[in-house]
This record gives sequence, structure tokens and C-alpha cells, in this order.
Amino acid sequence: MREHKPQKNAQKQVSYKDRFYVASSIPKEAVESDETYALDVKSLSTHINILESYIERKTLVLWVDKDSIYQTLEMLKSMGYDILSEMSAIDYLQNKGGFEIFYQMLSLKRAKRLRVKTFLKKGARIESVSALFSSANWSEREMYDMFGILPLNHPYPKRILMPDDWVGHPLLKSYPLHGDEAAQWYEVDTIFGKEYRDIIGAEQRDSARIDRYDSTRFSHLGYEVGYGEEIKEEKPHPITYQEEDGVLFVSKATLQHSKELKERK
Repeated sequence: MREHKPQKNAQKQVSYKDRFYVASSIPKEAVESDETYALDVKSLSTHINILESYIERKTLVLWVDKDSIYQTLEMLKSMGYDILSEMSAIDYLQNKGGFEIFYQMLSLKRAKRLRVKTFLKKGARIESVSALFSSANWSEREMYDMFGILPLNHPYPKRILMPDDWVGHPLLKSYPLHGDEAAQWYEVDTIFGKEYRDIIGAEQRDSARIDRYDSTRFSHLGYEVGYGEEIKEEKPHPITYQEEDGVLFVSKATLQHSKELKERK
């Protein structure tokens, strides 16, 4: 598969954007407002240089240097944050020249959540934490697959969602929303071979497209249409919401009992 033409920031070219809308920021609370978090920050700061700390939506957020990530998570694990529930990256290449990496921690014993954040400049490397948390193994592979960030010393550095020969990383903001122009033939070429291109056709990559007269990609409710058969006329059929037998102990829904809302409540 050939590499797509580079685009500076393809995802900025959205079909609709309200230029008057300004997203509200989440209020930041002082760490001292929560006694448990305040003690955790005090204990952690004796060994780690914490760049910034605050509370967002009852979750403690800590900013540290990328070289301190492994030591930070190791200490947090010993302090009771024994679950790494999520980790990934956010693309800020266009505005800041790098990525924001976050690690979402959970302490079941104290019912507390904590988020560790760091900034990774383009081309820089960060240490894998899969040795501390098994869940990081797949999360780091996904981060590599989607963003191109491969942590150092990962035990199995391989793509996890996209094929091994895929070019590019789909969650980068510079990646075209509909993929590479050659991606429309990827599955046809890989599964059937290029000689089947004229028979199967290119992949339809517009998820919003529906063609009721296309009998090769869409099924028809109420009556059967053969594959590739030309639809000459529409056959009326009653609208039903479940099978004739229905579901035991559940009242059968009918069109007569439905109600269309004219406006949002």
C-alpha cells in the first residue's frame, strides 16, 4: 500500500463548524481541597518533580516530565493506585510540536482516581510501563498503531488494530478522515486480489451514505432482493418493530402506539 499525500491538518476541514461556539473549560480546584489527594501529592513530591497539580471533576491531575513517568507510576502503584485503567495520547503536533500522553489510575481501596500527564516532543521517546501494569501492553501498542508513538522496551512492539503493512497512523490529525485514497482497495486486494477490483468495486468509505436501490451493499426490509438484482419498483410493506411471536413478558410495539416528538424536551 502506497503512502498517502501529506496534509498539514486534514481534520480541520470539517463539513460544519459553529464559529461562535466556545467550549467551556473544566474548572480546576486546588489540591488542598481534598485531604487524601493533598497527602498523596506531598508524599510523591519528595521523590518526583511535579510540574503542576490540580483537581478536575474529583480527579487529581499531575503533570510530570516524560523521563519521570516510570518512577511516578511505580510510586503511585505502591501508594494504592494499583489499576491503570486507560492510557493514550493526544495529537498537538500542529500547535505545540508534540503529544500529550496521559495515564488514568484507579485506587479501589480508597475509591480515588488520578491522572498523570506528560508532554512528548515529536521524535522523542518515552519508557514503557507494561512491566508495571499488564494493561499497558495493549494500550501502548494501540498508541503506536494510532499515533506512531512506540515506548522504549515494550515486550511486543507491533500494530494491534491496523494491518502490519499499513502506512500511517489513523488518529493523527494530519491523517485524512477517509483514509488514504488507495485504502479503498486494501481489503479487496488483500482478500481477493487485484483482479477482482472490477467485480467487487472500491470500498465505500462514506459511513453516512445509504442507497436503497443498491442491492449489492444494502438489504431491504420486508422483501428479498437478489444480489445485484435491479430494483424496478418499491414493494410496500408494513412497518414492524419485532417478530410476530414477540418476546415473552414484553408488550408488542406497533406503529399506532408510537409517538413522534416535534421538539427536544
